[in-house]
Amino acid sequence: MDVAELERLLDEAFDHAVVRHGYTDYMRDYEVIVYMTADHRTGVEPAHRRYLFRYCVEALCESSVPPETWRVSLDDRLIDHGTAADLDGYVWGVMWHCMYPGASILPESEAARRWSRATGLDFHEVCIETNAHRLTLLFSDLRVSEVPAGYAPFTTE
Repeated sequence: MDVAELERLLDEAFDHAVVRHGYTDYMRDYEVIVYMTADHRTGVEPAHRRYLFRYCVEALCESSVPPETWRVSLDDRLIDHGTAADLDGYVWGVMWHCMYPGASILPESEAARRWSRATGLDFHEVCIETNAHRLTLLFSDLRVSEVPAGYAPFTTE
């Protein structure tokens, strides 16, 4: 995948809402579902986009919520926006994370070079930072497509 195109696709998601992320049900690719919005005056309709990181050989998800915030955010009422209204702590129940500070390509990735040599494919390492998670993904290709609102690839229904 062309690095300039990868960077452009990642930049499009900056400051939008990550509503779901994880490996696909077939466990090879990693997907990040982003709710894209624009000022209503632009006439651009909101959309859900699926960022499919293909051939994802490594995915690391870490919390970026500081430990002192975690300590005061353990109450289960914080996982439901309706019951969290008057509580202190991080409200997990908003059901999305802002993609800020955003996504960046890690150009000096030894892991990407190692996988590229081993497979003959170009590999990339990307760090995606939200206000609650830091994802580091090692993959070969990225495909972006629209998905319907409510898209839930991880449910068994």
